[in-house]
Amino acid sequence: MALTWTRVDSRTDPDFVVAPGERLSWPRTLGLGAQHVVAMFGATFLVPVLTGFPPATTLLFSGVGTILFLLITGNRLPSYLGSSFSVIAPVTAAVAAQGTGSALGGLVAVGVLLIIVGGIVQLAGTHWLDLTLPPVVTGAIVALIGFNLAPAAKTNFEAGPLVGIVTLVLLIVVLAFFRGMIGRLAIFLAVAAGYLLALILGDVDTSGIAAAPWIGLPQFQTPAFSLSVLPMFLPAVIALIAENIGHVKSVGQMTRTDLDPLMGRALAADGVATTLAGLGGGSATTTYAENIGVMAATRVYSTAAYWVAAAVAIGLSLCPKVGAVISAIPAGVLGGATVVLYGLVGILGVRIWLTNHVDFSQPINQMTAAVPLIIGIADFTWQAGNLTFTGIALGSIAALLIYHGMRVLGFRQGREAPTDGAPAADVSG
Repeated sequence: MALTWTRVDSRTDPDFVVAPGERLSWPRTLGLGAQHVVAMFGATFLVPVLTGFPPATTLLFSGVGTILFLLITGNRLPSYLGSSFSVIAPVTAAVAAQGTGSALGGLVAVGVLLIIVGGIVQLAGTHWLDLTLPPVVTGAIVALIGFNLAPAAKTNFEAGPLVGIVTLVLLIVVLAFFRGMIGRLAIFLAVAAGYLLALILGDVDTSGIAAAPWIGLPQFQTPAFSLSVLPMFLPAVIALIAENIGHVKSVGQMTRTDLDPLMGRALAADGVATTLAGLGGGSATTTYAENIGVMAATRVYSTAAYWVAAAVAIGLSLCPKVGAVISAIPAGVLGGATVVLYGLVGILGVRIWLTNHVDFSQPINQMTAAVPLIIGIADFTWQAGNLTFTGIALGSIAALLIYHGMRVLGFRQGREAPTDGAPAADVSG
């Protein structure tokens, strides 16, 4: 694979796009790469802050993971791998139960499983995934992952309600009333404004920022593997599968190119990046809707811009001062942002249902969605020996058992089992 791109010049033609194998001039490409970093930055740095991971380490593996993704997909699929919100709940639970090492071990397991799924998809296609994880199931699991995090958002918000309200209102206003790059930077702008207000109010501990050097390596950590926490992480695999499949399909639609043959590679590449991050102390990675938005707005799908973005992210990760600034974000700001972001994760599950026209007049779809959502939102727990099943794991298991169980019963009674009549989910990270 040669890292070369065909130089093209921008035009005012409304149908003009820059394909993955093309690029604009290097100065413009550098600017676009920086845009991608800023677009993903707001959501990516929130994950390590919320889970207690070192932000600089997560940023480093985000950049390295993006490079690996581009290499594994043959430099044909533009994507930035930011931090996945789908692992916040299991990571938080694992850290509380057995420490950071066990959470990292869970992330390694997620990455390895994603590599296996990617390998199977590359060999056998996605039809088996469509049958195993139909949209009604995938949507329910993604939705309950987001709604399960509601108590965490409430706790952070109550720690600083004033800055939380300001951050929340600004985030809603920017998302609702602005399009283009300003809209894509909504998280970054709202958090920055909330952070500034907290500084004015004296709610930010700046001692760590002052003590941090300008140049240095991130803090690395090693994983510890515990069977008891692994069930917490399995639903995250399903969410990552949905996000990656949605990304491939979205980019394919925007570039009018059949990228489905790269589906297996994309899944495996995200698995490799997540595994590497777990081994070194970073968070799980995923494709990012914010970066799809930048591509849609600029009509530039060049992978060259993503190589630039990855290099910028790695460079920022080598500045401990940046990591210290991120780590000092007060809880109230996080609370205001996560009220929106966790809710949007939940709504992403609803979007899967709507996009794939899931028919909720069918009892099988009603039960597949209703029961898991209550289990996940209420955070049911079940102890089975050394294994602890939390609301997300139990809700995901319930979604699979209810859907496939009712289908089997429907066939046994000699009737055509009701279906949701839809293909795999089309969503993006």
